[in-house]
Amino acid sequence: MRLGVNVPNFGPGTRPAVLRQWAQTAEGLGFSLLMVSDHVVITADVAEQYPAPFYEPFTTLAWLAGVTSGIQLGTTVLIVPYRHPLLIARMAANLSDLSDGRLVLGAGVGWAAQEFGALGVPFSRRGRLTDDYLQAVRAAWQDEADYRPGQIPLWIGGNSDAGIRRAVRLGDAWHPLRFTMPWLREAAGRLQQAADQAQRPVPELAPRILLRLTDDIVTGPGRLAGEGTIDQVVADLAELSLLGAETVLLDPFHGNPDETLHPETAWQALAAVRAAARHLEDPS
Repeated sequence: MRLGVNVPNFGPGTRPAVLRQWAQTAEGLGFSLLMVSDHVVITADVAEQYPAPFYEPFTTLAWLAGVTSGIQLGTTVLIVPYRHPLLIARMAANLSDLSDGRLVLGAGVGWAAQEFGALGVPFSRRGRLTDDYLQAVRAAWQDEADYRPGQIPLWIGGNSDAGIRRAVRLGDAWHPLRFTMPWLREAAGRLQQAADQAQRPVPELAPRILLRLTDDIVTGPGRLAGEGTIDQVVADLAELSLLGAETVLLDPFHGNPDETLHPETAWQALAAVRAAARHLEDPS
């Protein structure tokens, strides 16, 4: 198993120097991957959860590639209908080349209806647009294969049945976001079933889980994976490994934008989990 970090690229405490420190801290702690989120227009529905400044992911990752050396860089998730597919393909291919093949493209359909409206993209068609655009992106990459080194891993986000089917058809990995462990156990069966029906391989499991450490054990059916004592979090990671997760992204953002003013709290939690879960990681 490899561990990654979801880096907040938004909020009142986020500035270039802080983003640099996030990236260098994640790499210094030995994490394999850092990922950032995607919004283009900070409409009211977006700002409620992810207020400005919001750093656009492609430009942010291109800059972070220059201040890191080996950690992979990715999106969790790029909202596919917001950009022309040939622009996505070009920007992703260039970023992969400029970072020496370190890009992971996580992709999804999006949820912010007001932002779709501001961009002139039909919200009701976002699923179909995502499918069509991702097919176009893959076709563009295939055309460029002679001079683009390596393959860009394409992770498909989304916890719905449609997201699972999309991951089977178009993705290298399924990237579910924030869930309970009982839900994932059941969803893993649906992923297998969707792959069998499509007569395609089961995509890699690459989940993003909450990271919220507590002093006391968290109980109850609503406990999210990654929430609780350090022992609970490590046990979740161990079960994810048994379920086939090759990469797990840890998300230390708990929902209050003011957390971005004090990133040291998140860094301490990440360091604790990295140390406690070292035995689960791939030594390569």
